[in-house]
Amino acid sequence: MIYRHAIGTQTHVFADLRDLMAKATPPRSGDRLAGLAAETAEQMIAARMALADVPLKQFLSETVIPYEDDEVTRLIVDSHDAAAFATISSLTVGGFRDWLLSDAATPAVLHELASGITPEMAAAVSKLMRNQDLILVAKKCEIITRFRNTIGLRGRMSVRLQPNHPFDDVRGITASVLDGLMLGAGDACIGINPASDDPAVLGGLVRLLDEVITKLQIPTQSCVLTHVTTTLDLINQGFPVDLVFQSIAGTEEANRSFGIDLVILEEAYEAGLSLKRGTVGKNVMYFETGQGSALSANAHHGVDQQTVEARAYGVARAFAPLLVNSVVGFIGPEYLYDGKEIIRAGLEDHFCGKLLGLPLGVDVCYTNHAEADQDDMDNLLTLLAAAGVNFIMGVPGADDVMLNYQSTSFHDALYVRDLFGLKRAPEFDDWLLRAGLAGPDFRVKAHDGWLPELASRLIA
Repeated sequence: MIYRHAIGTQTHVFADLRDLMAKATPPRSGDRLAGLAAETAEQMIAARMALADVPLKQFLSETVIPYEDDEVTRLIVDSHDAAAFATISSLTVGGFRDWLLSDAATPAVLHELASGITPEMAAAVSKLMRNQDLILVAKKCEIITRFRNTIGLRGRMSVRLQPNHPFDDVRGITASVLDGLMLGAGDACIGINPASDDPAVLGGLVRLLDEVITKLQIPTQSCVLTHVTTTLDLINQGFPVDLVFQSIAGTEEANRSFGIDLVILEEAYEAGLSLKRGTVGKNVMYFETGQGSALSANAHHGVDQQTVEARAYGVARAFAPLLVNSVVGFIGPEYLYDGKEIIRAGLEDHFCGKLLGLPLGVDVCYTNHAEADQDDMDNLLTLLAAAGVNFIMGVPGADDVMLNYQSTSFHDALYVRDLFGLKRAPEFDDWLLRAGLAGPDFRVKAHDGWLPELASRLIA
């Protein structure tokens, strides 16, 4: 279908819904690199005005990637909840924006609606929103998941403790884990990005994290972020796997570049469930995504990177994950050029994921060759905390020495906790109190208890 909108004497024409969505997207380097971005500010505004008039029902009949060509499209279409969609089925994209910002869109209503919203609908409405709109609506969405603790409750924010080491050194990893625990991080999970793909090394890391969690009786979960097929092998060998990890994207072709498809993800999901290692819930999957991943694999099918990112959330939603993490600035300036683009993308991702019913966290991060710095990350971190982000990263000193990028530190999490009065997962807060690492107000305190002594023994 062709879309048009006139501004003055100039009529702007958009070839189809895919083109309209791309032209309506706020500026970012990835879409410029792909030749999809609006050529002028006027064209971008015309596209947004045309997009505002598109009925939400149009997204059910016009797909951005053909149904017969892409299993992600088939998943989105076939799993759409028509009964939930009925609440908003009469709205246009612009009307949907107004409704989301109204008092009618309560947390309870949004929870019931999530399965009726397609990723493309979420992406489309986000393109019409200012940053404050993205923050306000995301704040309304309370997405709760459980494994050994409860993540996503209102007034709480979790942290993935990320103790990466360039050589997977056990002593170095253990030191970082204990550093994070003593600063109150780790309730989302303790998750290692391994430098090695050697199954023996990976199995050792899985056992290391299990030993720390068991010895200290921590109500949290571990994850070694290796390929899902490797994790399946570890499960089959009897290793104590908590969360099953995989990077995912929003097209079948991009997922194939990761070495996965929906069948493999289903097998991994069932394997994780079969272990029954959760104590308060059974959300066993951990997914990571990032704007630009499909473009970097030349697998975007002419779809703008933010819409493809939202489609990745359609994949994640099928497997009831504990955690979904947008690693927003990690891919580099070819896709998100500077701090402004990274901030906008982070707010979009968080909004779209939450609207679709997912437990969205954001790795507030950038690479050193991007036009961004830690002040930009402070801004995004603060905005996401205001928006109710489910979790962030906790990296020693905010500098990941294995992946070579800049993220958020244990102390950054303490900053937003103080600023907004945010607690951790309740089970984890109770453990900190029992361990003597936090006071009755759940603020971390000087470590004069048993943990430093145990730390020296574990690291020895």
